[in-house]
Amino acid sequence: MFYGTAVWDPWLIVGQIICLQCSYYLTLGLFMMLFLGLRVPRLSLVYFFDYATLTTSTLTGWCVIASFFFASLAGAVYMIFVVERARKCLDFSATLYIIHLFLCIMYGGWPLSMAWWVVNGTGLAVMALLAEYLCFKREQQEIPMDRFHSRV
Repeated sequence: MFYGTAVWDPWLIVGQIICLQCSYYLTLGLFMMLFLGLRVPRLSLVYFFDYATLTTSTLTGWCVIASFFFASLAGAVYMIFVVERARKCLDFSATLYIIHLFLCIMYGGWPLSMAWWVVNGTGLAVMALLAEYLCFKREQQEIPMDRFHSRV
């Protein structure tokens, strides 16, 4: 927990970013399996990183959009345990989505779909705001003092 001054620890920050990124993609994969499992013959990385799959013109596209939205909600919950500070949530959310943008560029080129930008921008906003709210609520909880008293 965060009792004390913040210390600059780049290895901790890199570890937190890796942990959040992996958790986000694992959750995204679970939601993709849940929503797309019966709709597509084979689930592949196309649904994760190709901007063309994020479309509002097909039911499969809406399932992919729902997967991204629910993964951003789960990412906000992960930040309670990984980041723990409300003031850092925007930074970690933006980092997660910037890394996702780079992976999408490497996989399928620059995202040309407006739906891709709307879905990921909304996901970033939802993740950052909800994580800040949840972390702020956790920071405001009282610290139990009975563990600091000695038992006689």
